[in-house]
Amino acid sequence: MRRRLFTALSAAVAAVVLPLTTASPAAASPPTTSCQIEHEARIIFWGVACTQPGEPVIGAFATWRNVPITYTSGSTGDTTVSAANNLTMTPNTEGGLFANYVQVGLYAEKTGASTSTYGPRWTELGDSGGRTEAITAGTNPSKPDGTNHTYMVLRQDNTDQWDVLYDFNWVGTTTDQLAVPRGNANRIDIGLEVMGPQYLTFPQVANRVQYLAENKTWYRAATANTAQVASLGLCGQGNTAPYCFNMQLTDNTTFTQLAVAKPGPTTLQSADGTAGLEQRVPNGQSSAGTIPLVPRGTYNGVDQTALAACMAQDPDSCLTAVPGLAQCVQTVQKCNATALATKDTDAARTSASNVSGASREQILERAAASFGVPAQALDITSADSIATALSAAGSASTDAVWTVESSSSTHGLEQRDRLFHGFRATYSAVTGRLLDACWGTMCS
Repeated sequence: MRRRLFTALSAAVAAVVLPLTTASPAAASPPTTSCQIEHEARIIFWGVACTQPGEPVIGAFATWRNVPITYTSGSTGDTTVSAANNLTMTPNTEGGLFANYVQVGLYAEKTGASTSTYGPRWTELGDSGGRTEAITAGTNPSKPDGTNHTYMVLRQDNTDQWDVLYDFNWVGTTTDQLAVPRGNANRIDIGLEVMGPQYLTFPQVANRVQYLAENKTWYRAATANTAQVASLGLCGQGNTAPYCFNMQLTDNTTFTQLAVAKPGPTTLQSADGTAGLEQRVPNGQSSAGTIPLVPRGTYNGVDQTALAACMAQDPDSCLTAVPGLAQCVQTVQKCNATALATKDTDAARTSASNVSGASREQILERAAASFGVPAQALDITSADSIATALSAAGSASTDAVWTVESSSSTHGLEQRDRLFHGFRATYSAVTGRLLDACWGTMCS
């Protein structure tokens, strides 16, 4: 049952975001049981950390680099092979195993014998279904070039819904999240989700996460309030590649960083089976080598030169280090002019790929596997182009597409036991990338 949202923040407080405090002031305990239950499915394998700070959370903010993901060559049969590194906010943990959530992160999938897709997207699971949308605006979002990117969810003042931001620009808003009752401790999960682990290698990714408390201060959660789940087991502890995770929290006191990796079938293990602390890139440079060219001056009150330098070197400090950024984010504006300058269309991505186009049969096969619906129960149509109202938010494409629909029962993209009525999914006809999807009444 939905409950009324707790009392809105005062206008005076809402206008200000206070500096990051190094550790949470709240005492709690790790959400071990809920984390294990939520991530016990054996279709998807998780290497995640779940943190529950012990006080209401109205925002979550994470950063990591675009790391390369590699796959074995050839066919994988009926097995879906994918990997995602996600920030997930569960606003109301009283919802149990299938609690509503909002998620934003990096998603990659093997789409053929020698083809794959890669890029950010955000997802919402609601009472009546779910939806997911690719994020196509930004600075090289679909390139595994080691570039830093940021992921954020912020609860709207005076509503139950959450805004989603990528690289400090708004990309979407939820529509079906539950109210958060007073005293309910929200949970934040971050880390890897893998399907078909025997076919892929995900190198170490360093996840850093902060949460926004009701007093509009950003905190790092206490390690004591954080649980870990490695559903394939930890490498070197009776588990070997490719069926294990390398995973380590790097601080015994504060959730500073979760370093996690999924070795492939031929990847050598470290002696102790752990993942190390990611090293900072010196001299303010990204791993790609240089800071991208950016507009000079300010944009929506944000110092763009300072933001570009911060994004390249230390993005988790940008909210306090970049003049005007915290205030811009709180108004859910476009705050990063560089990320708005280009559109990551599929046509632009083909130069870095041997993609020759996604066939009707390939799309039907993938949709059937992803949504758990027989191919003969699917309808598929093609279109030369698609341009939705979400294009301005950076969550749509303008390339040729395939659209797949069905009225059959489906688990959606959740891959669990809960069923919904029907789905609709749009795929790029150029790369086969899933551009957007909905299931249940979220398609209405």
